[in-house]
Amino acid sequence: MITTTELRKVYRSGGRETVALDGVDLHVREGEVYGVVGTSGAGKSTLIRAVNLLERPTSGTVTVDGRELTALPPGGRELREARRSIGMVFQHFNLLANRTVRENVELPLEIIGLDRRDRRRRAEELLDLVGLDAKGAAYPAQLSGGQKQRVGIARALAGDPKVLLSDEATSALDPETTRSVLRLLRDLNRQLGLTVLLITHEMEVIRTVCDSAALMTGGRIAESGRLDDLLASPGSALARELFPLGEADGADGSGPGAGADAGADGTVVEITFQGDSSAQPFISQLARTYHVDINILGAAVETIGGRQVGRMRVRLPGGYQDNVVPLGYLRERGLQVDVVAPGDGSGAGENRGSAA
Repeated sequence: MITTTELRKVYRSGGRETVALDGVDLHVREGEVYGVVGTSGAGKSTLIRAVNLLERPTSGTVTVDGRELTALPPGGRELREARRSIGMVFQHFNLLANRTVRENVELPLEIIGLDRRDRRRRAEELLDLVGLDAKGAAYPAQLSGGQKQRVGIARALAGDPKVLLSDEATSALDPETTRSVLRLLRDLNRQLGLTVLLITHEMEVIRTVCDSAALMTGGRIAESGRLDDLLASPGSALARELFPLGEADGADGSGPGAGADAGADGTVVEITFQGDSSAQPFISQLARTYHVDINILGAAVETIGGRQVGRMRVRLPGGYQDNVVPLGYLRERGLQVDVVAPGDGSGAGENRGSAA
């Protein structure tokens, strides 16, 4: 539904160049919620504005719903028509203070010349859809932040788009309101078949609502994929950010929770389990079956993309070669097993992965 290829955006000022996008390749499937996460200055806002050509890229292509937008003449009728299939929700609402809620929603329809009766009918339908059917006659100053954002979402849907872009739409909201708006975006995605591309600096947003995600840094996509694939990928930086184990986390097994001599004292492994696997008492079964003492260094269970996911870091006594069979036992149960520290220095790059 959305594809960018080798997308670059270079700003030039006073003889200096700033590269905001540096060869971004992005692919968002039809009907999914896709999140782009990164710190300030990573290029996220430039990317999402380039998707609907609010920012014209320096080079590269943008294709939405099978149409290459970058091939259309700037400011032309074809580009305006293509943009109607793309709705956009902004961080700071961008509502007109002197217009009522209903009139704000009607604005895009007014611009394209829809008659007053049809504008009003469509606006009322959309306000009902976002839970604001009783607020049509109110003004933006009379609304809460969450209500204002719902008006912004209704306005973005006025033209019946196939794609909805969200530019940090929840960053100005409190946590409870954020959760409410995210639930609304997910509901709209399912009810209307909308493809949603959102950018955020909050991992909680990715965990709550996204099917797929990309980590952006320095104007480039550092890592991307479906959340379940990322969580099952050993060494995924995005998976670790999505699902940290807190004090026990540390790629070399020497974090505060693991102890500086974790590898010397035993084999440290990280276990990821999803869906039905999360209900298995695999640790107790492993201990009983192989008569081993297992030290749990850290554990957490989260709901990510509507799916229960868990991660656990444990230490098994002995080196890697002593634990080949117990590790195989875990993998046979569909668990992702990643060896963090092999203890005796052997087997460190050959025992990662899960059962096929």
